[in-house]
Amino acid sequence: MTFHFASPGWLLLLVPLILVVRQMQREPGAALKYSSLRLLAGLGRTGRTNRRQLLVFLRAAALILLIVALARPQTGRKLTEVISEGVDIVLAIDTSRSMEATDFVLKGKPASRLDVVKQVVREFVRNQSGNRVGLVVFGSEAFTQCPLTLDYGVLDSFVARLETGMAGDATAIGSALSVASARLKDLPAKSKVIILLTDGASNAGPVGPLDAAEAARALGIKVYTVGIGTEGYAPIPRHTILGTFYDSVKVEFDEATLRQIAETTAGRYFFATDTDTLENIYDTIDKLEKTEKKVKEHMDFHERFVPFSVAGLVLLLLEIVLANTWLRKLP
Repeated sequence: MTFHFASPGWLLLLVPLILVVRQMQREPGAALKYSSLRLLAGLGRTGRTNRRQLLVFLRAAALILLIVALARPQTGRKLTEVISEGVDIVLAIDTSRSMEATDFVLKGKPASRLDVVKQVVREFVRNQSGNRVGLVVFGSEAFTQCPLTLDYGVLDSFVARLETGMAGDATAIGSALSVASARLKDLPAKSKVIILLTDGASNAGPVGPLDAAEAARALGIKVYTVGIGTEGYAPIPRHTILGTFYDSVKVEFDEATLRQIAETTAGRYFFATDTDTLENIYDTIDKLEKTEKKVKEHMDFHERFVPFSVAGLVLLLLEIVLANTWLRKLP
C-alpha cells in the first residue's frame, strides 16, 4: 500500500497559511476606549481571551485540511507484471565410470569429476528464473532423470543424487543427444538448448554423435558441449574389502567431435580442467541464454480527499458558530 498526492502543488499554500496564522495570533482583540488604564492595570488575560485562540486554531486546521484535499491524497498499489519468454534447457550429464576420476579439487580437497559437476550444476539450477530445465543422464545408455520443470527444488534434488555408473560405464553421447532432443522437439519455446557434459569419447549407443547433432539442428536445438578432465591418465578409485585403491587409467577424450557437435547446432564448445573454469563455463552459458524481460506497471489508486474535505468544512463551520456565539467579539 502506497500514499501520494496527485496534485502536490496545492501544498505550497501551506507556507502563506502559516504566516497568516502567526499574524492572526499577534493581532489584538476587541477594544474599548478609556480615559485612564489605571483601573485595568492589575487585570491579566482572562480565560475567555485565551479561549479565543481556539478560533485561530480551528480556522488554521480547517484551511490545512482543505488544502490537503485540494492536493488530492490517494492510496493504492503499484502492480508490476514481468513478461518474458523462457528458455527450455536440458542438462545432459555423463555418469560413466570415468567420471569417478579424482583429478579435480573441491573445497581444498581432491574430488571426483562428478562431485564437482554436481556442485556447479546445482548452482546453475538455483540461478534460473523463468526457464524450464530438465535432466538427462547418460553412460552406456541415456534416460530422462527429470522432465523439464520450473520446480528447481525438485531438479536440484535429482542432481544431488547422481552417481557414477547409474546409466552404465561406457559413454553414449549420440543417445544422450537423441533423448534430450526428444524432450525438446514438441515444446513451443522460442529457444531450446542442450548443455552436454562429458569427460570421454563416444563408445556406445546405436546413434552416432554427429547424426544426433544434425537431428538437433533440424529441430532448432542449440547444443553447448562441455568437456572436462585432464588429458591422458587419471586416478580412478577401486573399492575393495581391503580399502580403496587408485588405478591410473588412460581416459580417451574426443575434443574434435564435441567441437563439431557445437558448430553444427550453432552452439559453443568449452573445456574445463579445474573447478573454477567449469563454474565460469556454466556462468557464461547462463548469460548467453538470458531472455529479454518486459516489465509492465499498473497503478491502482483510490481518491482520499473526501474525508479531508468534510473534516475541513466541519471545523470551518464550528469556527464560525463559536465566533458568533460563545466566543464572539465585543462590538
